[in-house]
Amino acid sequence: MTVKQQSKKSKPPRISHGWRIVVALAITQTVGYGVLYYAFAVFLSPMRRDLGASVSQVTGAFTLAVLVTGLAAPLVGRWLDRHGGRGLMTLGSVAGTLATFAWSRVDNLPALYAVLAVIGLSSAMTLYEPAFAIVVAWFDPARRSTALLTVTLVAGFASSIFLPLTGLLVDLYGWRTALVFLAVIHAVTTIPLHAFFIRRPPLAEEPGPAEREESRSDAGLREAMRGRAFWLLAVAFVAHTGAIAIVAVHLLAYLTELGHSPTFAASVTGLLGILSVTGRLVTTGLHRRFSAAGVTAAVFFLQAVAAALLPVLGRSGVGAVACVITFGIGFGVGTLARPVLLAERYGVTGYATIAGAQALPIMLSKALGPLAAAFLSQGMGYPFVMLVVAVSSVVASAMLVAYGRS
Repeated sequence: MTVKQQSKKSKPPRISHGWRIVVALAITQTVGYGVLYYAFAVFLSPMRRDLGASVSQVTGAFTLAVLVTGLAAPLVGRWLDRHGGRGLMTLGSVAGTLATFAWSRVDNLPALYAVLAVIGLSSAMTLYEPAFAIVVAWFDPARRSTALLTVTLVAGFASSIFLPLTGLLVDLYGWRTALVFLAVIHAVTTIPLHAFFIRRPPLAEEPGPAEREESRSDAGLREAMRGRAFWLLAVAFVAHTGAIAIVAVHLLAYLTELGHSPTFAASVTGLLGILSVTGRLVTTGLHRRFSAAGVTAAVFFLQAVAAALLPVLGRSGVGAVACVITFGIGFGVGTLARPVLLAERYGVTGYATIAGAQALPIMLSKALGPLAAAFLSQGMGYPFVMLVVAVSSVVASAMLVAYGRS
């Protein structure tokens, strides 16, 4: 046997199975986000009519789901570091499927809130945070950005796939039956893929006593929280996530207020999903030549400029499109940049615990940012809301510049 053959034979299968995991996660993230997150927007109006509730009352259930996701994130992170993701993500997929079935049967607001709370918990167990932790554990730094990009690129089309699909199902069968269809789609894709493909990397197959893993992950979190870099990253992504959430929820309404037709406003707002994919591709390519923190800071600053200029240029169609394109390029960049930066700084051991601790305030910002913007728009107007978005993006950019120098 030649040296080349011996090398080929002895090479561990870590990366090959890692890519199988990436493919599985790309599918489950697309379906998970489509069913557990994006579909709610389509059900809002028919649910409100059937339940005899206001828009704010029904939307409150979705806000609760996001809050539960954030509150569960630190516990999920600890579990992932100690036990891996297969059992957790499989159980979360089952819970999400059952909750979606139950959602189709709700007939009052308390039941809706209870179901959405379970969906929030399922999201914490199955969506980006645990998926990123698994990818980080499987891939070395040279391949990690590409693996994360693959997952987020495919999942970036979740809204493009599931919003029209859900709308079609509602039109054909009504919102309750549409939810049954979505529950079946969620079950037949996410449960088997999580159960059969997710596993710990070979070097972590036998992690030792749970107490040792708990000690290592907790020690890693305590050490990280004593450092300035942890808090710079936390502030950066809390500020940026809030800004992104505000634009995602309020952009269409503001474009309409600026005098554009509902069709134009919806079409321009719809660019954000496509642009998020474009932005991830561009920034991942730039990460290979420049620091991830520097590239991300530059993108966040461009978003600040776009948000600040929207009230000035947004009354013309060309101006509105230019501002939305500039802002949209960074729409999905933060999602990809945070795991890269965390793994780069803290390594693989204890990654999920550290990421989970940061995820709590980030998810709170995502849940409460649009609500705060709604109150601000009523009292101060949407130009002031865009100023808040611009300032938040500048803060995020400045924190990443400081992080890059730390």
